Amino acid sequence: MYRILVVEDDLRIAEEIQERARMWDMDCRTVTDFRNVLAEFAQYGPHIVLMDIGLPFFNGYHWCAEIRKISSVPILFISSASDNMNIVMAINMGADDFIAKPFDLEVLMAKLRSLLRRAYDFGLTPRMLEHRGALLNTDDGSLTYGGEKIPLTRNEYLILYCLLENKGKIVSREKLMERLWKTRQFVDENTLTVNIGRLRRKLDAAGLTDFIATKVGSGYLVE
Repeated sequence: MYRILVVEDDLRIAEEIQERARMWDMDCRTVTDFRNVLAEFAQYGPHIVLMDIGLPFFNGYHWCAEIRKISSVPILFISSASDNMNIVMAINMGADDFIAKPFDLEVLMAKLRSLLRRAYDFGLTPRMLEHRGALLNTDDGSLTYGGEKIPLTRNEYLILYCLLENKGKIVSREKLMERLWKTRQFVDENTLTVNIGRLRRKLDAAGLTDFIATKVGSGYLVE
């Protein structure tokens, strides 16, 4: 089932889109916190974004640019500001298409389905894991925080992926070692400690202090 994220502050329009999308067997969610659109995007992991231009706090261009830093997900602008300048601006910021308000819902759904077909015939859109504003892209193994990419080694990525996949749960050292090296045979436990230490220093330097908690005798935890 395709997931649609609607970034629209007009509740009537958002509800109409949700209702029509569900008729096409699509899951649809509307952003509720317009200060933290990127966090809701990461948490939901949509296949496509419908984006208005005029939004509270930051406009749609801003959020389009922020999404484009971490994802190639299709973005369709829906706006009453439909003059050529706004259309060109939207496309230049990374949008895939533009539809002017007021629009016919069937036309909107046709454009939306067309974008989904083009994108997912080629298997785009990575899954994003989010915590404290940090976004782990499981497609390219990158970590983004505050608009900056934090370089990760293979082992650092696998540690973070395992912890974020089990967010709120303690992950044992044994499980982490199996994920990193497939087998614990011939692997010194101190090797994991060294990898965790290096990862923590990177996270601390980026401003993500105490991102990974140690549970003595049990393992590690992202709370």
